[in-house]
Amino acid sequence: MMKNPGITITGASGRMGQMLVKEVLESNSARLVGAVERVGHAWVGLDLGEAMGGSANGIIVTDDPLKAFALSQAIIDFTAPNASIEFAALAAQARAVHVIGTTGMNDQEIAALEPASRHAVIVRAGNMSLGVNILTKLVEKVSAALDDDFDIEIIESHHRHKVDAPSGTALMLGEAAAAGRGVKLADIRDGLRDGVVGARTTGNIGFVSIRGGDIVGEHDVLFAAAGEQITLRHLATDRRIFARGALKAALWGQTQKPGHYDMMDVLGL
Repeated sequence: MMKNPGITITGASGRMGQMLVKEVLESNSARLVGAVERVGHAWVGLDLGEAMGGSANGIIVTDDPLKAFALSQAIIDFTAPNASIEFAALAAQARAVHVIGTTGMNDQEIAALEPASRHAVIVRAGNMSLGVNILTKLVEKVSAALDDDFDIEIIESHHRHKVDAPSGTALMLGEAAAAGRGVKLADIRDGLRDGVVGARTTGNIGFVSIRGGDIVGEHDVLFAAAGEQITLRHLATDRRIFARGALKAALWGQTQKPGHYDMMDVLGL
């Protein structure tokens, strides 16, 4: 593995993008070599450090991802589904590890990543934090231990600017709960409840999404039966946990064969 691999951040001006930039710059294990923004963005052509309100760091923000990726051993990408699919193909050309923290990807969009994963490492996860991935394994085990007498509800809360619901993490937890029962989430997912929707269907997994203020991320998995309840919870108070996880994934990917991985693989879970 190359010592201190070079990393490019896509969507560098965003909230997560700037967090990732800071995480890589402060790391002793990686180097920041590129920053990408969309065509026409005000940051394109500017020094990244100055654009972020600090001193110059010599990284010029570009709208040419292929040029930036060619200099990189890893790409960290928290953008949008269509952009991530495009970046995956370009990262594969550069044989760079592509870490995808983008949420809101549907099954077809995830499947569109597969051609790139035959040529390069892709690590994609709905949540990059260690705690959430441990919670996911716990949810699967608890779900497997309990029968349909226990209804499963997943309640997630995020800041008012989040555009997708349920969150990628909530869906990841739902998939784990479904796997514990030996079924697919798509077959038992309870969608939006509004109006007179009738009694709850036994065995279904429900989702509740809360949006408000500056909530970083809260996820509760409720197992509720007559007379008792079990709640498994993860509370995020600092977005830096996602940046740390993404950087860990980028470094881990340096020694892996091409393929489509997730944080469970990175953490050995």
